[in-house]
Amino acid sequence: MGQLANPEPVDTLLVGGAVITMDAERHLYRPGAVALRGRDIVAVGPEADLVSRFQAAETVRCDGDLIVPGLVNAHTHMPMSLLRGLADDLRLDVWLYGYILPVEREFVTPEFSFLGTTLSCAEMLRGGTTCFVDMYYHEEEVAWAAAEAGMRGICGETVGKFPTPDAASYEDGLRYCADFVSHWQGHELIVAAPAPHSIYMTTPEILEATTALASRFGAPQLTHVAETQDEVDALLDGSALRPVRWLEEHGILEHPLIAAHCVHVNSEEILLMARYGVGAVHSPTSNLKLASGIAPVAEMLRRGVHLGLGTDGCASNNDLDMFEEMRLAALLPKAVTGNPMAVPATEALAMATIYGARAIGLDHLIGSLEPGKRADLVVVRGDAIHQMPAFETTGANAYSRLVYTSQAHDVRHVWVNGKQLVREGQLTSIDVARVLERAADLAGRITKFFVQREARILDKLLDIAPLEQHETFEVQAKGALRDPDAFYRGLGHPDVHQIAHTSRDQYDTYFFFDHHDPQRLRYREDQVIQPDGSVEPIYNLTLTGPAKEAEYQHSVVLSRARFTAEADRSLRFYCEYFRPERVVEIGKHRERYHIRYRGLDFAVNLDQIHSPRPAGPFVEIKSRTWSQRDAVQKAELIGDLLEILGAHPEDMLPHDYAELFAEPEAGCGEA
Repeated sequence: MGQLANPEPVDTLLVGGAVITMDAERHLYRPGAVALRGRDIVAVGPEADLVSRFQAAETVRCDGDLIVPGLVNAHTHMPMSLLRGLADDLRLDVWLYGYILPVEREFVTPEFSFLGTTLSCAEMLRGGTTCFVDMYYHEEEVAWAAAEAGMRGICGETVGKFPTPDAASYEDGLRYCADFVSHWQGHELIVAAPAPHSIYMTTPEILEATTALASRFGAPQLTHVAETQDEVDALLDGSALRPVRWLEEHGILEHPLIAAHCVHVNSEEILLMARYGVGAVHSPTSNLKLASGIAPVAEMLRRGVHLGLGTDGCASNNDLDMFEEMRLAALLPKAVTGNPMAVPATEALAMATIYGARAIGLDHLIGSLEPGKRADLVVVRGDAIHQMPAFETTGANAYSRLVYTSQAHDVRHVWVNGKQLVREGQLTSIDVARVLERAADLAGRITKFFVQREARILDKLLDIAPLEQHETFEVQAKGALRDPDAFYRGLGHPDVHQIAHTSRDQYDTYFFFDHHDPQRLRYREDQVIQPDGSVEPIYNLTLTGPAKEAEYQHSVVLSRARFTAEADRSLRFYCEYFRPERVVEIGKHRERYHIRYRGLDFAVNLDQIHSPRPAGPFVEIKSRTWSQRDAVQKAELIGDLLEILGAHPEDMLPHDYAELFAEPEAGCGEA
């Protein structure tokens, strides 16, 4: 068919290849064409038809290539490209609380967020991603960097109950967020939104405030939901509600919500998500790498949940490759369900395009190649070695090539909002060399901080725990008891005044760092038995230096507990975080007596060791001290008390329990 006498002018005409529209009917034109004018798609259809109808200022030949909608990365943390590979092969809690948050506190500034976002834009554009959904700090800088690069994005300012790099309190965070969302209203490319981090890092009041803010400005709300089983279990323990039910109970689902991960949602929650139109985002690579689990993708699709794909941040992925996410989104459900048809390639591509656009509330603008939508589209090379041969035996061949074969570096051209941002694999809007130079300089500074911190156990402790005491010295002595009755008779001595008594079971885990740090760390689970028989658990950490500062008569030693802190995480967390070279575990029953002897206070413990092997009973006497003279005086009084309580000099123990009961091959194991 020849060209019409008065063809309609357009800016760009992409011709040849296979046009995969991802429209409602899943039209596929081979050979096809797409016409662009300004920011919009004007027409999509067979090549011969569009060539006859339009006169283009520029014609782009795409013979043998695949023309697809721009990919939608529905969950990421853009500036974290600067933390790529910083701390790998860790569980989510250790990775986040032990490494990422401390580095963020030290380095995340407006400049960090702008640079990291620019680096991420370069990577995503080069890999065919044209739209992203971000959650981070200094989100104003994320928005500016993305707008300068020409990308489309929903930028979520993170709000939480803890201080963040851009807000000293959640009140400050809410004010910053409100100003940010207001400032970017009506922008062509950027949607600004509140992003309360998660249920566990916010409060009902914070979530209600951010929901009200989102409603006031007509913006969606972004959060993390049910990423790990631990997160779900903790919420169940505290509220008896699962995460999605909790969000419904607090009215959060009444407003558009983009929920990242949703790994551990059950069938009831999936139905709730479908009913309320929640946009769920599957991040398979990150969830696999952090061992968070595999989301029930097939069931979510079957139940009609608006489901998109996301990479998560580079610190946990470690890239922004949406082709990899599509491939895993199609493959994992097959393995989990035993059904190779669970999520076909067409559905995986939809999750990265039209479904993803629907999940984030932008499907009226992007996600498919249709007249009137924004000109966000990608041309994927089809002549690479790994793409050949190319079959056309079924209607699904082109989808399979994209999902199972194509790679990010196959992307030839990218348009966003009608502007070409990648031409023959080269970025047109970002000075890549300059960005990489600045990123390398920052990486050098982060490396220095990280290495120095890893070598100092105190620094690692300070980063995760509020310390309660500083430089506490004790004089103490420990001995074996031949006659427990003598101990109890001693407690009735006229000079011994009993002030308090408790019974408890204690489980101590000692971390040793023999080769690089003389300090050791003790994790204690203290099960205090109440008068009514109930048990009150207390968990704490104690960091000490060398076992002895000095030794006095009667085997009384002066030791130093440099820092103590509440242990608010699991033993497994501390073991994986501190990575001790040796671990010693001691279990014992303790009768603790607080006494006053000759006007001074002492703690007297009667201990029965039950693991790693039965031993005892032992008597231990302790008292805090603050000076050399006081230590000497208390050492003499401890000698008197030992005699009163029935401990003989020859039965005194020169070492503490961790040294007495150390197992030669002890290690962290499955702690």
